[in-house]
Amino acid sequence: MLLKKFLPNEHVKSIFEIKPSLLKEKGIKGIITDLDNTLVAWDVRSATPEVIEWFQSMKDHDIKVTIISNNKEERVKFFSEPLGSPYVFSARKPLRRAFKKAAVEMGLEREEIVVIGDQLLTDVLGGNSAGLYTILVVPIVETDEKITRINRTIERRILRYFRKKGKITWEEK
Repeated sequence: MLLKKFLPNEHVKSIFEIKPSLLKEKGIKGIITDLDNTLVAWDVRSATPEVIEWFQSMKDHDIKVTIISNNKEERVKFFSEPLGSPYVFSARKPLRRAFKKAAVEMGLEREEIVVIGDQLLTDVLGGNSAGLYTILVVPIVETDEKITRINRTIERRILRYFRKKGKITWEEK
């Protein structure tokens, strides 16, 4: 079934529920994460103290984090560099290329990486297509850039279907 490509392996309310110890138990050594509405609201330029702390806790546990975003270089670089995080901009998610590039640069196997993101149509579909473990987070804010708004309409239908089938349990805010 085609819809299976949109089903995340896990879903959580925010990245802060994703703890290094839980990842380590699963043999995870790397994270590929989306930026906008996953780490911070899409219109927030820099990492919040909580996000900085989350990145540090991953680093302390030897978990590599790479940010991949469909956004422009200026946006992604400005956010990622202070965190010391590698990044891929203009990623063209859900195409697999950026996910594979990030995996190669981390020097990790597919089963050692999780993909974290807030969108089924880009993050989850891309991660699943690349054969990676996917974790869907609730978007930080309900507003989006124009292109994302179109995706969200489609996404809501898919999420409703998954909820009906008992595959996803959270409710929208």
